[in-house]
Amino acid sequence: MVKSTTAPPRRADALDALRGFAVLAMVLSGVIPRQVLPAWMYHAQVPPPIHTFNPDLPGLTWVDLVFPLFLFSMGAAIPLALSRRLAKGWGKIKIILSILKRGFLLGVFAIFLQHIRPFSLSQKPTPQTWTVALLGFFILFLMFVRWSKSWVPWLRRVMTLGGWVVGVIFLWQLSNSDVIEFSWERSDIILIVLTNIAVFSSIIWLFSQSNWWLRLGLLGCLLALRLSSNSEGWIAQLWSTSPVPWIFRFDYLKYLFIAIPGTIAGDLINSWLKSIYLEEIEKNSWKNYRFFSIFILTITILLTLLTGLQARWIWETTLISLALCLGGLFLLKNPSSATEKLIHYLYKFGIYWIIIGLLFEPYEGGIKKDPSTVSYYFISTGLAILLLINFTIIINVFQKKSWLQLLIDNGMNPMIAYTGFANLVWPILALSNLDQVIEEMTSTPIKGFFRGLAYTLVVAFIVSFLTKKKIFWRT
Repeated sequence: MVKSTTAPPRRADALDALRGFAVLAMVLSGVIPRQVLPAWMYHAQVPPPIHTFNPDLPGLTWVDLVFPLFLFSMGAAIPLALSRRLAKGWGKIKIILSILKRGFLLGVFAIFLQHIRPFSLSQKPTPQTWTVALLGFFILFLMFVRWSKSWVPWLRRVMTLGGWVVGVIFLWQLSNSDVIEFSWERSDIILIVLTNIAVFSSIIWLFSQSNWWLRLGLLGCLLALRLSSNSEGWIAQLWSTSPVPWIFRFDYLKYLFIAIPGTIAGDLINSWLKSIYLEEIEKNSWKNYRFFSIFILTITILLTLLTGLQARWIWETTLISLALCLGGLFLLKNPSSATEKLIHYLYKFGIYWIIIGLLFEPYEGGIKKDPSTVSYYFISTGLAILLLINFTIIINVFQKKSWLQLLIDNGMNPMIAYTGFANLVWPILALSNLDQVIEEMTSTPIKGFFRGLAYTLVVAFIVSFLTKKKIFWRT
């Protein structure tokens, strides 16, 4: 057990990189051209060429992994953030209030954002639509930016309050001008789910910070609820109802299957950060070729699962994955340094979830993101851990942080990255008519993909610039 009573001395760069990777992959998945690319470039349940949702179609693509990667990284960040508050002497009541405040701010962000999305405003955006979307971005900036600490506190509070007043007036004017009708039900579903998981996983960690078994036990109860919700009875009724459905549904809690393992990984990272801080020079007993072999192994496991589950080679994929996962244990024997122990424990934790996920794969008609299956939660959790291991190796073992700096910067500022294309880059391109010129120049499938990649990189560099200037959006 790991009890987090003191704050870690610095940020976990690999975790920031994982979060940045997830949010930029979200951007990319939303801007690549539809209809023309292979099926593995889209959600498995929305295949080309017509992209009609088919809930009975199993499979797993890289696009399906994006959301759980973000959920996992959010869960892993909770022990780091809350342990700092505990170290500052915050009581549990004060921390709970801060958790609820964060949930409120995330919920408001989800509702406001959906009301200013270009295609929420109009299915055929006009110059007015793009202007409203762009104005909405700058209003969000005023509402959520973290003002410089060099300013006096009262000025920071006045600026933030002013941003919120402008935001309320802006939405009110939009509703009165018939541009869009305000509704509490109109919200970004991804952010609403994140809101629920952020609140519940934070509170769960707060009351079980020294007891992993309690957290895993709660997952057992959650699994019972999740499975029973598919049969008639009071659990099914509870699962489908909510006192405030626009912000909370019991069904959202199924994503705790990803976030709670994330909090355990966060505990391991928290302890590791404190350990390497106490060591003047960390000496790894493993040679570089061994770390490189672990890196290649985890990538191989990831590609095997993505390829095999999408192609529906189930028993072959299961056998190969099990052999790779268990064989990898020989590469992680006898860890001595803090980093080696972190990778060792993360790897065993990750393959545990992958193996459980593979055993659940035939259940519910095969792995699916939507409606999400039990195997989806567990396999995506395991793959998130493997990616975290790889980023740790690159940054902390090979000392190549600069290779991932763009991901790290975006992971430190995910809210701007999430909104940056649809409400900043795209409106600017549309209002200047550059979007039409670019689309005409990139009309083929391959060129269309690289157009999407270029758009994603533009967002990434904008966010990186703001991060370097210490301009953050915070909830």
